[in-house]
Amino acid sequence: MINRLVVFGATGDLNARYLLPGLAALRAAGHLPDGFQLVCADRKGRNDQEFREWTAEQLDRHAGSAPADARKWVADAVRYRQADATDAADLASLIAGDGPVALYLALPPVVFPGTITALRGADLPPGSRIVLEKPFGEDLDTARELNRLLSEVVPEEAVFRVDHFLAMTTVQNLLGSRLANRVLEPLWNSAHISEIEIVWDESLALEGRAGYYDGVGALKDMVQNHLFQVLCLVAMEPPLSLGERDLRDRKIDVLRSIRPLTDEDVRRRTRRARYLAGRVGGREVPAYIDEDGVDPRSRTETFAEVELQLESWRWSGTTFRLRSGKALEADRKEVTVHFRPVPHLPFGEAVPNVLRFGLDPEDMTLALTGIGSGVRNLTPLTMTARMEPSDLPAYGRLLLDVLHGNAALSIRGDEAEQAWRVLAPVMSAWSTDRVPLQEYPAGSHGPARADEERAAQI
Repeated sequence: MINRLVVFGATGDLNARYLLPGLAALRAAGHLPDGFQLVCADRKGRNDQEFREWTAEQLDRHAGSAPADARKWVADAVRYRQADATDAADLASLIAGDGPVALYLALPPVVFPGTITALRGADLPPGSRIVLEKPFGEDLDTARELNRLLSEVVPEEAVFRVDHFLAMTTVQNLLGSRLANRVLEPLWNSAHISEIEIVWDESLALEGRAGYYDGVGALKDMVQNHLFQVLCLVAMEPPLSLGERDLRDRKIDVLRSIRPLTDEDVRRRTRRARYLAGRVGGREVPAYIDEDGVDPRSRTETFAEVELQLESWRWSGTTFRLRSGKALEADRKEVTVHFRPVPHLPFGEAVPNVLRFGLDPEDMTLALTGIGSGVRNLTPLTMTARMEPSDLPAYGRLLLDVLHGNAALSIRGDEAEQAWRVLAPVMSAWSTDRVPLQEYPAGSHGPARADEERAAQI
């Protein structure tokens, strides 16, 4: 296990809301020894005491469920350093010491190339690891270049392209439910399943993240990484083991099997939109273009939907719909599996079965058709199960994997490139407005589909 962690982006939202609470959870669970070294760095210039006080405040705010002694331990253990992430001398000073170090780049992705380039001259200790947050690159070309730069600094097994969705208990349960239950796996194919929806809809609006979000949008922020990772676990063939090679190989098979999108596919099978002013949960939300920090010329989408087809023996004929939006009427974070109707029913009308995996909150629902008062009287029947919460939050699990060198749930370089390949036609068409940017009121269910708009006009 690596016992030194350096986090760049000391006072950023990622460190405050997720990394520091994750470390407190690890300490509470006995995973961090007394000698563990934690350094947080950025360019702002503070002293240790100021930063420890700030850390304690963030832990009280975002990790209130962690034991007080674990929160205090993190606040006392952290050391602050002022440094430029793109300066080789600053990096060399930060990573100097005994043994390998885990370097977590909690930074805007635009800074990654400069930081990786600087690391070539920083004498990174053998056995060290580099952690990068999504999105990994901005398109296929930049992802390839970033992979090339990383290969000059550390071996592939030392690169952790992390996606906290993969560390969520419910996301991992998708694969576990399939592989551990004989009743599901024989039905897990296009002969029985017509459509699978992977949805991450939020009632939250921009919430002060314009500096990052306005240059990225829903397609890159959610679909290209988070939802593609869920797609891989839903659609992959059963791996020989849950080791990093077997699991990652099966994930890359899924991405390679996605049918390339033609111009007509992009026009018919993708949607983009952004929210107008409205009310969400009783609060007034301004239009996206009027949010603080948004470029008034922005064409950034806050809603993205993509329909995909997989060219594989298992999935040919099943539609995969990936969708994410902000400032919507309600949170909807789930994977919904729509089974085909039975081939023949001698009486009544059965509703097609639906299996729903709730991602947040964590639950599972199966909608069946049951018998009511009489054999010919069919009635809906719903079975629901609540999942046991994980002993660690997603970022706690992610950090533990980094420190122990378990890369099974991180993204391999070729996988990152394949994800960009799939979306390249979509990004091209959206950037030139070949797919119109629709609008929807904040607090609504989202933009209307083309068929809904036509029906409303009749």
